[in-house]
Amino acid sequence: MIHAVIYLVPLGAGRFELYSEPPDDEPSSSARPEGFFRSRIHRLREWWRDAVHSARQRDQSAPAGRLARARDWVVSSIVEMVAEQRTLWSLRDASSATLVYPSDFAAHQEIAERDRILVHARRHHGVWLVIDAALFAGSGVFVFIPGPNVLAYYFAVRVVGHYLCWRGAGQALTRTIWQTRSEPALAELGSLVNMPREARAPRVAEIAIDLNLPRLAAFFDRAAVPAR
Repeated sequence: MIHAVIYLVPLGAGRFELYSEPPDDEPSSSARPEGFFRSRIHRLREWWRDAVHSARQRDQSAPAGRLARARDWVVSSIVEMVAEQRTLWSLRDASSATLVYPSDFAAHQEIAERDRILVHARRHHGVWLVIDAALFAGSGVFVFIPGPNVLAYYFAVRVVGHYLCWRGAGQALTRTIWQTRSEPALAELGSLVNMPREARAPRVAEIAIDLNLPRLAAFFDRAAVPAR
């Protein structure tokens, strides 16, 4: 049984997002998964890990070729997408989950917000799964150009990402057994949204440490409604 811990993070203007910090890398296995789609997801994950490693290890002082720059553009474009989608990915195999929500919520508000986010995510990623699958198929026309088909890689990773999000949202809505827990630190986080970033940054960092979520501060700073 896989249990997930999901945080309902307030972002201001009545917005909330589901947030978690799954491991950076899933354990690799020498055995290739069975099934057409699973085997291709496995191959794309392996390609993605290699591409990220290469992009991070590249000597920025050395000149890069056109294909290398294109590959690094693909990687940088997808990194943010991956960061945003990891929570839904982590739910796709979760048989149970704990929803940690701000302690100032009204009764059952956390359930309504969770379901609203998941229903929207399943619809959104389902639509984009179809669109990107069509674009991936169309990118095959570039197979005759020498070198790796970077455009095909880009749309392939997007297809996999949307598929995993769609599957995660569906699992969380229909099969995952949920329990809930209130958290005062999340309520305080919501009260910091309208403060200038520089003023709120130290306290946001402290909350992230208290919750043992090292990347929460960066997520909150990027996603929260900016204060004027």
